[in-house]
Amino acid sequence: MPGHELILHPVVGGFLTPDDLAAAADLHRDLVDRFVAYGLLEPARRGGAGVWFDGRAVARLRTVCRLREDLGINLPGIAVVLDLLDRIAALRGDPAGPRRGNWERGG
Repeated sequence: MPGHELILHPVVGGFLTPDDLAAAADLHRDLVDRFVAYGLLEPARRGGAGVWFDGRAVARLRTVCRLREDLGINLPGIAVVLDLLDRIAALRGDPAGPRRGNWERGG
């Protein structure tokens, strides 16, 4: 696809570190931590070594970035939009919702 490139990221046991997640979305790690603290991203696992995200978090993070950068929505607004998208996905019978990338560009 023009304007798109596929970037592979290391996944350990099916999970991404916060640094890997940030790299997947071309963001600084601190911004990922901020989104986690605000509740926009949920780690799949928490352990002694830190937090881990599943692959669906990449799509969720890209959705957050699109809402923030392209549409100019602030963090509270993004939280509302993500909640509504999750509810719509649940009504459609897709409990994974936008975490699967259904709400990404062209997704």
